[in-house]
Amino acid sequence: MTSTPTATEEPAGAPREDAPAPGGGRARRVALYVLGRLTTAVVSLGAVIVAGFFLFRILPGDPVRAMTEGREVSLEQQEELRRQFGLDQPLWAQFLDYASGLLRLDLGVSFQYREPVADLILERLGPTLLLAGTGTLLAALLGLFLGARAGWRPGGRGDRVNTAVALFFWSVPTFWLGLLLIVLLASGRGFFPGLFPTSGMTGPDATGFEAVLSTAHHMVLPVVTMVAVIYAQYLMIMRSSLIDEKGADYLTTARAKGLRDALVRRRHAVPNALLPTVTLIFLNLGQVVSGVILVETVFSWPGLGYLFYSGLHVPDLGLVQGLFVLFAASVILMNLLADLVYPLLDPRVRP
Repeated sequence: MTSTPTATEEPAGAPREDAPAPGGGRARRVALYVLGRLTTAVVSLGAVIVAGFFLFRILPGDPVRAMTEGREVSLEQQEELRRQFGLDQPLWAQFLDYASGLLRLDLGVSFQYREPVADLILERLGPTLLLAGTGTLLAALLGLFLGARAGWRPGGRGDRVNTAVALFFWSVPTFWLGLLLIVLLASGRGFFPGLFPTSGMTGPDATGFEAVLSTAHHMVLPVVTMVAVIYAQYLMIMRSSLIDEKGADYLTTARAKGLRDALVRRRHAVPNALLPTVTLIFLNLGQVVSGVILVETVFSWPGLGYLFYSGLHVPDLGLVQGLFVLFAASVILMNLLADLVYPLLDPRVRP
């Protein structure tokens, strides 16, 4: 004898109206994950802004006195300049004015150039992105290629040579390597005297396609300096990841199917070993923008790094604060992108 469901009972297997929608729990976890990362990024940027403002206020030197150096300026004129730039206000009032400007995307005015800091950044952003982008791309390609070859046969001659060379350049100070390349290849006293220019981005009269070639010629030494210093990071991460992948079962299965060793490495091992390196690339994209300061200074490359260096001499508080916020924001943004992209590439770390 079978019983029929009453009005208060539900047939077996029938969906409940109060049951959560399929995937609702996962969507909530993803939303919380993204919200947590965004909150961390905003808090980090706020802390950097506060620290940067007060840090640059303790730099030695008087901005107004530096701006008027070599000119006959009365004390009244100096006080007027301080009033125009807000330097006569209490420190807390200067910070509130600076923070309110940042909320309006106003980075302030440069004491040295008498122009908005945002305009100066836009003028110099292109050369920095060109130099940093080219150096990062070449360093990543070189490091991944050599790291894959070194990690596939760890302990071999190629592994020892590649690792030793990479670690040597990684430990060399950037400015020292740049100066050494100038002495050897550009100063007229090295092995190949006068082979490359020592400063600038293009020749004085270069136009059209000639300007492109001149820019490429001027980029050789700065790019070589950047690549030599940072490619070791990609090599070591790729080498370590590939060594971890070598003992995986799927590689044993691929070899059992008769695939050649080179195909097993290229089609199976390397794609999986690339995951940690992708995160490193995102992190370096933020750090490279600020890391080119030394390279641009040594080679007088007209980018943001050289602009930051020139602002420190005055000190140009508006300029160095704006660039400091930009450099910090680029690092924080790339960290955020790495946190958001990595779960898409590796299902094992998905929220």
